Amino acid sequence: MAEAGRIVAAHPGIARSAVYGTSYEGRDLIVVKISDNVAVDEDEPEVLFTHHQHAREHLTVEMALHLLHLLTEGYGRDERITGLVDGHEIWIMPDLNPDGGEYDLAGGSRRGWRKNRQPAPGSSAVGTDLNRNWPYRWGCCGGSSGSPAAQTYRGPASESAPEVRAVADWVRGRVVDGVQQIRAHIDWHSYGEMIMWPYGHTRADTAPGLTRDDRAAYAALGRSMAAVNGYTPRQAGDRYVMDGTLGDWMWGTFKIFSYTFEMYPARGAPGFYPPGRRIAAQTARNREAVLRFLEYSGCVYRIIGRAARYCGAGEGPAAAPGRRPAPA
Repeated sequence: MAEAGRIVAAHPGIARSAVYGTSYEGRDLIVVKISDNVAVDEDEPEVLFTHHQHAREHLTVEMALHLLHLLTEGYGRDERITGLVDGHEIWIMPDLNPDGGEYDLAGGSRRGWRKNRQPAPGSSAVGTDLNRNWPYRWGCCGGSSGSPAAQTYRGPASESAPEVRAVADWVRGRVVDGVQQIRAHIDWHSYGEMIMWPYGHTRADTAPGLTRDDRAAYAALGRSMAAVNGYTPRQAGDRYVMDGTLGDWMWGTFKIFSYTFEMYPARGAPGFYPPGRRIAAQTARNREAVLRFLEYSGCVYRIIGRAARYCGAGEGPAAAPGRRPAPA
């Protein structure tokens, strides 16, 4: 929180932060916006990065800080970054699960905690797996647990976790004149070194709401990004079935192109707790993948040559921006 505040204070022309909700234990949940006219709600492609749904995955918060530094410090110095910031509204939510993260490391220990810190009703167990609590196909397909003690406990109802409800309400608030403004999204996790895309609730390549062209665009950009960071690209359900996930909700509800990045390591040690000396290299490792993602975010179908069909003439990174009045 302190570092995000320092970054925003150092770059007030292109960065600002806001509190969009509170955690179960009352901690602020913040979002940082980066754009050239940061105080104006422009008619530009919007992109969202979310981090730290799972408490023990602390490297994802480091990834958020890396992105904040990369996009603010590169602005005006790096032509490519400057163009991407000028042409997009970029939103970064650095920590979706602050309660779980604090608990995981409380007292200097490493508890391996995954969930939030909300007590389960009718049980002595604590915590909901935030990435099984999203409403699209919640609890549908054997990809989560109804047991409060389980690591993948989905909660008593979708959006029962206040952290999930806060993000979901914020995303719903980006619907302007009936159109969802967010075009693309990355949800950061660790570990496994994978880039995954929907659906997670089924092993099928296509399913209701996910056509062959959708899947082809997802796979093409996923493979392109994986080619530059060395991760393995795959459809989420090919790893294992998971339901009630953020990625499935973003695509299934709003048709936001949503990717999950599983960060370092690929497997085994050091697991969820890499030593500090690895942080810089493992966050910087995603620089080119993120920039490539931003370049295609305005119309991901461009990567399979179908922009004219799905996005209309002039859509994509080169589209001329307009302005909307700033939201209240």
